[in-house]
Amino acid sequence: MRYERGEGIESKFRNNTLEQNLELWEEMKKGTPRGQECVMRAKIDMKNFNKVLRDPTFYRVVADHPHLRTGNKYKAYPTYDFACPIVDSIEGVTHALRSSEYHDRNALYDWVFDALKIRKVVIQDFSRLNFSYTLLSKRKLQWFVDQKKVTGWDDPSFPTIQGLFRRGLTLEALREFILAQGSSKNINLMDMAKLWALNKKILDPIVPRHTAIDADSKITLTLTNGPTSVEKKETPKHKKNPSLGNKTVFYTSQVYLEEVDAQAIKVNEEVTLMDWGNVIVREIQKNGEKLSLKGELNLQGNVKDTEKKVTWLPVLEGTDEKLISVLLVDYNPLISKEKLSETDDFQEFVSNPIKIESLGLADPNVKLLKKGESIQFERRGYYICDEALNANNQVVLINIPDGKATGMSVLSSKRAPGQK
Repeated sequence: MRYERGEGIESKFRNNTLEQNLELWEEMKKGTPRGQECVMRAKIDMKNFNKVLRDPTFYRVVADHPHLRTGNKYKAYPTYDFACPIVDSIEGVTHALRSSEYHDRNALYDWVFDALKIRKVVIQDFSRLNFSYTLLSKRKLQWFVDQKKVTGWDDPSFPTIQGLFRRGLTLEALREFILAQGSSKNINLMDMAKLWALNKKILDPIVPRHTAIDADSKITLTLTNGPTSVEKKETPKHKKNPSLGNKTVFYTSQVYLEEVDAQAIKVNEEVTLMDWGNVIVREIQKNGEKLSLKGELNLQGNVKDTEKKVTWLPVLEGTDEKLISVLLVDYNPLISKEKLSETDDFQEFVSNPIKIESLGLADPNVKLLKKGESIQFERRGYYICDEALNANNQVVLINIPDGKATGMSVLSSKRAPGQK
């Protein structure tokens, strides 16, 4: 049939009698083997320059997949070309917004109105929104689901609405982004980073600040003049947004630093422990590949004079409080090529891995997070809680992209180089 339509050749069944067509239609309705060989076509014009109008299919048989609502009651179902104009007309749609890839089918949309003598609907074309380093084809995305490359259609790596929201996108950012695009008819390849950068502007003033340290490479800094016992203090969750409330910060004579920060510190260098004060590092000891530091607090020091501002966590072993284990999850783009050509096999460009996980330790306040709440880990970036404190005493957090090609600091994610 495809060949005949392409060449403008009439089907041998085109001039069937009414009785013959009704007989075949009954076979289609029953879903019999003979009916499954048939489709119901509109008799229009097999020589039309627009091949869409060359006797298009209006009904076909689906016998092996029960309908979501009606089960196996029906076997013959209408195509989009036939159903959409009827539904739009009956339901009072005034303007149908369709992407420009369907422009050639507009003539068939209008033909149905004229043939059935029903109210017409105006079509407004707009360009399809394409993003780099990802796929929007449902067929191709289904492959990722079928091959267990992702957990489902709401996987945070997916460009689906559920996937994007699970990744931390806000409805406000999505709405603003779409409105900013307008209804242009020009086909553009958009950078997803623009969407995430807009999302960051919305999140930044309203999400609490917390601290997390890499669990596998943490370095201990001993403060010789630090607190003799655990001290705690209530501080704002967000210095510029007191409405978010307070969090409890613990101070101890030993603290954990990020290894990458500790490796950059020199003997007798003064550095700033963020939101505490300055410390002068007096000793740096190395046991194999593992570092340990000793220093003294200099709370009278000016934080503006130090070159390095480092995040830290208190060592709480032996106390009633404890740091929270966090699973930090990040994602590479679905594909490693910015834009696939028509001849590219997308399976050859699937990112490996797509999902990246790392273990961290976070301040005790993180145990109060609820699923769906967003936060910022200082110098790490923004995260959304995908799983609150579970039976394993762990919180699962997904990194929310901020639109930058690199991380907020040296504590960048393990995303593929250059990805946003």
